[in-house]
Amino acid sequence: MIDTVILQQGTGWRAQAEVFDEIFFVFLALGTLIGTIVISYTLWNVYKYRDDGGEPKDDFDAPVVGELPTGQGGPKAKKLFLSFGLSAIVVISLVVYAYGILLYVEEGPDTGDEGDIEILVEGYQFGWEYEYPNGHTETGEMIVPADQRIDIEVTSRDVWHNFGSSELRIKSDAIPGETSSNWFSVSSEEVEAQGGEATYMVECFELCGSGHSAMKGQITVIPQDEWEEWYAGTGSENGTENSSNIGGAAAGGVPA
Repeated sequence: MIDTVILQQGTGWRAQAEVFDEIFFVFLALGTLIGTIVISYTLWNVYKYRDDGGEPKDDFDAPVVGELPTGQGGPKAKKLFLSFGLSAIVVISLVVYAYGILLYVEEGPDTGDEGDIEILVEGYQFGWEYEYPNGHTETGEMIVPADQRIDIEVTSRDVWHNFGSSELRIKSDAIPGETSSNWFSVSSEEVEAQGGEATYMVECFELCGSGHSAMKGQITVIPQDEWEEWYAGTGSENGTENSSNIGGAAAGGVPA
């Protein structure tokens, strides 16, 4: 229920990158607004209560070093508790908002039994191998459809690695003998914006040896129908070969 209320998704769902972008925007906008108000109010008080060389007014309630307002009246106490109350409301609201939306990121959207694709990601010195549900493997390039949740199980065959894509906001440890789970999704609108084929760089974020800096890969996202045609071809006799030239598949062809 908290996901529906906070994300206002109804039956739809969003990619991790969109969620993290929203969190960043909310904190940036709110921080900018509150910062502007606080700085403006501080500068106004600096000007209002500046020392102009004259005698202070009889009703001027000057602050005293070490004094703490008791809350029993007076302008200082009212301002203190008003600012504290407003700050508490803002902070608690942000905590509840961020916690709920990060739960969604951690658990992922509930898509039922339809559409989920699970891919085993195995790191090695110095590259990435991807195994699909039908046993087909790709080296260096993960090819997935748009508008679907892609579940990944990440592991390693030798040393510690870390599989991640900054653009997709995903990052998972690759540890020998263990697996870590993650998910991502790319919308068809994003694929169309990139000319019918969206590509995202994959990097290793764990120092894993002399070739660590060159341990890069790619996630290629193509329309659903084109991906289904490509995936059907991976079950053929030649389907287990590495088809790194997805450009042909994106154009409607099936890789050999």
